[in-house]
Amino acid sequence: MASSVRLPTIRNILRQPLPHPRLCQRRWAQVQDVRFLATHGVQERIMAKYRERLEQKAKEEGVEDISKLKEAYKDKIERLRKEAAVPGATAPLTPLPTPPSSPSTSTSTSPYPTPPPPPTPQTTPSIPPPPPGVKTLNSFLDLSKILSLPATEITTLWRLRHASNPQSLHFDLPSSTFASLLSGAKKHPSFVLPLPRQVPIDEPTAEGTPATAAATELHYLQFAHPHPYTTTLLFTSLAEFKLRGEFASPHTTITFHSELSDSHNIVLGQGTVMENRGVSVDEARWLVMCMQKFYVVRDEGRSRGELLEMFTRGDGGFKVERLIEEAEKIV
Repeated sequence: MASSVRLPTIRNILRQPLPHPRLCQRRWAQVQDVRFLATHGVQERIMAKYRERLEQKAKEEGVEDISKLKEAYKDKIERLRKEAAVPGATAPLTPLPTPPSSPSTSTSTSPYPTPPPPPTPQTTPSIPPPPPGVKTLNSFLDLSKILSLPATEITTLWRLRHASNPQSLHFDLPSSTFASLLSGAKKHPSFVLPLPRQVPIDEPTAEGTPATAAATELHYLQFAHPHPYTTTLLFTSLAEFKLRGEFASPHTTITFHSELSDSHNIVLGQGTVMENRGVSVDEARWLVMCMQKFYVVRDEGRSRGELLEMFTRGDGGFKVERLIEEAEKIV
């Protein structure tokens, strides 16, 4: 019963404001500078404790007093202080930047090791803009994104990029092979290649099916270099080229892209075989392979290299029969 009477009274008292809060409130706490208390008088206590030893050391060194002794050992004291520094306790967590060292002070003893330089990111090679109508590798694949990929993944992306086009030719070759091909292309910008065919003849067979005979059709090729990283190769039937000359329409166009030659040791190639121009995709693929055998000359292909030289200089000794014989060895 008593508690039930007192409790409301106490609550009411707590709700009532104090009549004079400033007179009733007293503060006995005092604020002290902890840093001052921790460091005040440290130097004086150390000097008082070791004064006799310091004075004796000053006499041994031949200096007048302790202050002169401190001047003489100033560099050593500073070095020992730096070596004993603890980041976060007696030194800042992040060291202050130091001025660049001169050749005379290159052997300074810093308590903080110099961090290694950040790795240099692989950047896109400096590629000038192509002329109108010429496509570089960046037209097919984002060069800035594929540079970090290995060569195997890039070639896979390259095949997938052209797989949906049935008239497409796409391939990759090592940089060394392309370098040899490019050297030959600049020396011999044009050439002719034989394309073996089976042509129908009027003589019927015993089964009544049309008879065919082996024949050879010559095709004219021409290299061009419209861009530092782009080389084009055009194939035209020799009959079309003789009829129209430089206005002849190519049936196959091949482009070599060498932007990744230095970074990934590969050169990517792509081309298109025009429909209804008398050459199938397989026949165009044969012409490209045959071209490589003539232009990338090895020890076993010296005879093919001689044919290139003879054709370029217009030698009358160039024989189509010999050209066909060399092409048959490639099969």
